[in-house]
Amino acid sequence: MILVTGAAGFIGFHVCLHLLRQGHSVQGLDNVSDYYDVRLKKARLEQLHAHPAFVFHHVDLVDQAAVAQVFSENQPSHVIHLAAQAGVRYSTINPRAYTDSNITGFLHILECCRHHGVKHLVYASSSSVYGLNTSMPFSVHDNVDHPVSLYAATKKANELMAHSYSHLYALPTTGLRFFTVYGPWGRPDMALFLFTKAILAGSPIDVFNAGRMKRDFTYIDDIVEGVIRLIDRPPAPSSNWRTDRPDSATSQAPYRLYNIGNHSPVELLRFIEILETCLGKKAVRRMLPAQAGDMVDTAADVSDLTRDIGFEPNTSIETGVRLFVEWYRNYYGA
Repeated sequence: MILVTGAAGFIGFHVCLHLLRQGHSVQGLDNVSDYYDVRLKKARLEQLHAHPAFVFHHVDLVDQAAVAQVFSENQPSHVIHLAAQAGVRYSTINPRAYTDSNITGFLHILECCRHHGVKHLVYASSSSVYGLNTSMPFSVHDNVDHPVSLYAATKKANELMAHSYSHLYALPTTGLRFFTVYGPWGRPDMALFLFTKAILAGSPIDVFNAGRMKRDFTYIDDIVEGVIRLIDRPPAPSSNWRTDRPDSATSQAPYRLYNIGNHSPVELLRFIEILETCLGKKAVRRMLPAQAGDMVDTAADVSDLTRDIGFEPNTSIETGVRLFVEWYRNYYGA
């Protein structure tokens, strides 16, 4: 049985749906927070509840006893940990939400995995950990000690916490640095969702840094494929790892890091043009300065992922945006 945290969230929902369609028994865990529209989260859960092999637990990661009870009663063999307080900009407004969910909550997951013999913990990290690094494309072997947001710092902390448990307790852990995930059922606080809603309403869109930034937009199905392929591939200790030349992506413990990105960065202004084409409507652009915590460019080196699981994300931005717009129009009747 596989436990997926963040089951009502964007990525968690898609991972659960894919696992259920493959015939797995899935236990979903989520606190259904009001960070964004709860109705969308409940609609995702309705889709999952249509599958008899899905069981949902309305639990907050901060509630140690409740999380422990889910593990004790269900004994998951594998855990896909996707629950977290998301959002770079929101971390400048409500920082404690990030330490509660992303640090304390992750500790509770690690402890439960340790005490219940979980065979493999796969967890979400983020491309934001690269921070001030400008060496492109970003490699999991790069130093990532200079985050530019608290959100990024909590994700880097997750990687460090996971390594300590892999080292101390031989818990196999794999961290996945996701790059700007988008697609149907996406988060309303993300650019694609915000832009689509505003353009259709004839409202201006906020274009930060005057659009002079690039993102490695990654379609949700590519993210899910990477997660699913990795779940049955727990990392082994690396025989080549050296204490005098430590590699941050591997270890002498059963620990591994991967990037999952489309490895094809798109300039924000080009992204907007593609969306305008799909909507058949021009955007009213409000050019603004860069926001605190935002990175200028992101680009993923996925060579390790490709080597180890024989897969690399490849959905074009034109296809992905079109599929999102089709879903948005259908879901909202727009």
